[in-house]
Amino acid sequence: MDFSKTLFRCSSIGHLMTEPISKAAKERGDLSETALTHLMDVFVSKKYGRKTEVYSKYIEKGLTVEEDSITLFSRVNRKFYKKNTEHIINDFIMGTPDLFEGESIMTASHIVDIKSSWDIFTFFRNLTKGVNKMYYWQLMGYMALSGAKSSTLAYCLVNTPESMILDEERKLMYKMNAVTVESPEYIEACEELRKLSIYDDIPLREKVIQFTVDRDEEEISKIYQKVSKARGYLNELNEILSPKQEIES
Repeated sequence: MDFSKTLFRCSSIGHLMTEPISKAAKERGDLSETALTHLMDVFVSKKYGRKTEVYSKYIEKGLTVEEDSITLFSRVNRKFYKKNTEHIINDFIMGTPDLFEGESIMTASHIVDIKSSWDIFTFFRNLTKGVNKMYYWQLMGYMALSGAKSSTLAYCLVNTPESMILDEERKLMYKMNAVTVESPEYIEACEELRKLSIYDDIPLREKVIQFTVDRDEEEISKIYQKVSKARGYLNELNEILSPKQEIES
């Protein structure tokens, strides 16, 4: 198996771009332990057809409310946006930006990536954190693919779907053990749960937090350098782990 042309998803570039601890390793441009761990996962996934992703309630909400978040973002910015479904690649990376401005994704002037927060607390924690490194490199990858000169990271706070709220209420019943649906303490807990899941009382503009990231050719060049090193490491793993001859099972 040859990994020399392996493409990396923009959402995973941040793993490759983490810096090693030692100064010497940094100066050599070595891959960090975080990157090597990620690459082992990539290797196993590609060679043996397994996936590491675990489906969680956070992922479920993000997927389910994606259109709601896009609508919210459009209303706040007073500009119509439509979900992009075109997957784009170059010789190193691949990805599907959420939104773009321009005639087509390949001639986009601006890229937008939407992140739907789980609840109001996780949403507002982003206010002072800025753009985390994983999302920074994801946006840089999208700009490299599309040619866009700038990008926006948008955290959106939208209502949790009713089906998910009901599921959380069932979990709450299980955690509270001996209570019944008529128990005052359970009813009160469900009311608090719904208040934590529904945000119709909050002004629209307060439900979107936006950060801008501009295109940086030097940073994009670093991505390609790391991808080249990552491919070499994957091929080294293949040499180490591939049996020299078939063994009868």
